[in-house]
Amino acid sequence: MTRRPSLPGAAELFRLTSAAPAPEVSSDEVTPQQRRGSGRTKHTTKITVYVSDEELLALEQARLVLRGSHSLAVDRGRVVREAIAIVLDDLETHGDASLLVRRLRER
Repeated sequence: MTRRPSLPGAAELFRLTSAAPAPEVSSDEVTPQQRRGSGRTKHTTKITVYVSDEELLALEQARLVLRGSHSLAVDRGRVVREAIAIVLDDLETHGDASLLVRRLRER
């Protein structure tokens, strides 16, 4: 058993610590163009989602493509939150014709 202290990683040391304050928006005013994934903030709610090995590998590969080809260093949670925002926007905008409804009906 070592007595080495736990130190923060590079991502924690070099993260942005301030952001411009966001205007308050009520849920009635949210339009598809305004919805975004919550990004890098402290999240107070947690859900557990089980995925297959193939889905996890695809998610990790997408994260690596974002980093390597697009210079976007994001974690898997950020990718998932953005994907949720996109799907919810599509559902709100297109309703019955949304990609989510169509794919869920396929099963």
